[in-house]
Parts: sequence; C-alpha cells; structure tokens
Amino acid sequence: MPRSASEVQPFSVHAPDVDLDDLRLRLAAVRLPEAETISPTSADHRRWNQGVPLSDLAEVLNYWRTKYAWRSFEERLDRIGQFRTTIDGLGIHFLHSRSARADATPLILTHGWPGSIVEFIGIVNELVDPEDPHTPAFHVVIPSLPGFGYSDKPHHTGWGTEKIAAAWVELMSRLGYDTFVAHGGDWGGVITTILGGRFPAHVLGIHTTFAEAPPGLATEGLTPVELKWTEETRDFWRNHAAYAKQQATRPQTIGYSLVDSPVGLLAWILDKFAEWSDTDDSPFETISIDSILDDVTLYWLTRTGASSARIYYESHNSLDPELRVDVPAAITMYPRDIGKCPRAWAQERYRRIVKWTTPEVGGHFPSLEVPEYFVDDLRQGLTAVLTAGR
Repeated sequence: MPRSASEVQPFSVHAPDVDLDDLRLRLAAVRLPEAETISPTSADHRRWNQGVPLSDLAEVLNYWRTKYAWRSFEERLDRIGQFRTTIDGLGIHFLHSRSARADATPLILTHGWPGSIVEFIGIVNELVDPEDPHTPAFHVVIPSLPGFGYSDKPHHTGWGTEKIAAAWVELMSRLGYDTFVAHGGDWGGVITTILGGRFPAHVLGIHTTFAEAPPGLATEGLTPVELKWTEETRDFWRNHAAYAKQQATRPQTIGYSLVDSPVGLLAWILDKFAEWSDTDDSPFETISIDSILDDVTLYWLTRTGASSARIYYESHNSLDPELRVDVPAAITMYPRDIGKCPRAWAQERYRRIVKWTTPEVGGHFPSLEVPEYFVDDLRQGLTAVLTAGR
C-alpha cells in the first residue's frame, strides 16, 4: 500500500466540450500548402521524402474531424486507473493497475517523444492479468513524463532525465514498491538506463529497446550487420534529426506552432510515426489511425507541444558517459528503430546483459506496431532479468 494515501490522489479527466468543439473548428478552417514536389524524370518517387504527403495528411485530418472519438480514450484511461502525485513540487500523472497475483512484480513503463502513455495502454491487461497462470504478472505503473500529458509542465529548468529517474524511484516507493523492474524506449530508454545505473538498490533489472554505448568505441570486430547499424545510426543523426536539433535548441519557438495549430502538431508527430516505424509507406500499415490520433489529441488538449519538446533542451546528448548499469539487463534491438547499438558496444555500459534480442520486424514504436511480439519479448526479458537477480 502507499506510504501515505494523501500523497497519491485518484485522477480522472473529461475534456471540456468547448475544447473538442474548438478542435473541430480549427480542423475545418485549416490552411494547407500545395502538395510536395516530385521529380519529372525519376520513377523512384518516395512520397515521404519531404515529410508528410499532402494527400495523407488531408485524409487523416478528415478522419480526425468527422470520425475520431476522444471520449473512448478517456474511458480506457479510467478503466486502467489514473492518479497524480506531487514530487519535488511537480504534479506527476500516472496509470496504475495492480495484479491480483501474489507473485506479481512491480513494473514501471516509461514512454518517450513523440509517444505518450498511449504507447502502453493497449498491453496493460496482458501484463497485469495474463491468461496463463504460469506467465509472469506485473503491477503496472505508467507515468507521464514531466511536461507531457496530464503531468505538470515544469516552470524552471532542471527536469532532465536524471531528475526524472529519481522521481520515478520516489513514485514507486509511494506506491509501496521499494524494488521493481523497469522498461522504456526512446527517452524512456534513457531514463530506464539511468534507473538501472543510479538506483541498483531499488531496480531489480531493466528491459529496454534503447542502448547507448559510451563514446569513442572502435568498429573493429563488429559483424557486417552491426557495422550497418552504426552507419544507419550515423546517417540518422546527420540527415534526419532536424526535429531534435530544433527541440534541443529552440523548444519555445517550435512550441508556438505545436500548441496553436492542431494541423502543425499532427504533421510534426505523424512524420515521426511514418519515418520510424517498420512500414513500406504509411505508419497506418501497422499502427491504427485511432492510436496515433489518441497520441496527437492528448498533446493537443493538454497543450504540451512546447513543454514536451523541452526534454530535448534539458537532456539531449547528456547521458553520462561514465554511467554503468550493473543490474541485469534485457535489450531488444528492433530492425527499423532509429538507433541500434552493437552488443559489444552495449556491454561496455550494460555489464550484465542476460537477454539480447534482434527481432525480424518492428520499429521505434513496437508496443503499437507489433504488440503481441512486444509483450512476449518483454515478459521473456523481464523473466531473464528476475532469474539472474535471484
């Protein structure tokens, strides 16, 4: 049970009708640019090379305005269980679902950008209450990062990944979980890495789809596949990371557009779902349009376009090069993720890798792209972690 019931309060949200009406009005009054240009001589026209194609965006906008149902998402959050607590003066929103199983292990799941708690709500029941009694069960906690969703927006600098990791330890303690396992990808992977490295007395082990090696490691001895990974990762940061540079240097400037224009927000986020997912053309090949709009609408209604971008300002390229993770770690490198780390490099930071997985499919959002595989891999990874820690 929580250390003090007053520290954790139940929470529910019902967006004002006026906000939903305003959203639809803005979508109806959209001003769109002309379509992206195409080469008159090349037959190899990759539709997303300049960003979100006009035809795709117009189709999603029409669905968002006429068919999308935000209220069903609110109901799903309430069914899981929503709460808030204040840590270091900042209100933190989180989902919390306890398993009825006596052998359940506390698990904290941390999202990244441009994701949110949306990444995990579809898998909560499978983790909390698996059908097979021999399958591991978990007490699941899913916090919204500071400046994201229904967590408060920081008014002062300092809420970077190190402070967030410390806040997560305090959050779990308030829920009665002095020891726990952790999972994350993207920024959630950075925070999960810090949890394992800084708080081994509380963190039994970690599972992550993110691994960042210490700098300056040599490529000698890497396999051809791993060399390709390093080339792809280098190409990504050189040629596809303008969004990160913008948010790391001028989050306030881009924030005006993201908070004022639902169409600008949609395009900014949809572009990443398209580029970072394991698809041939459209992210909707593997992720439902409703899941993506749940995510975008959450950003819109909470006005967190600017505040969420500031995690880049606070923490971009700031993972301590000296940090080492000595608790057991399970690491999964999905083939279409934006950054893949060779195992030999990862082992320089994660000293006890007990499970290393390289799936054949999946990208940056595996819990949405390949949810059944993701849950199975997460269970197997955490089982290996817990077994190694005994």
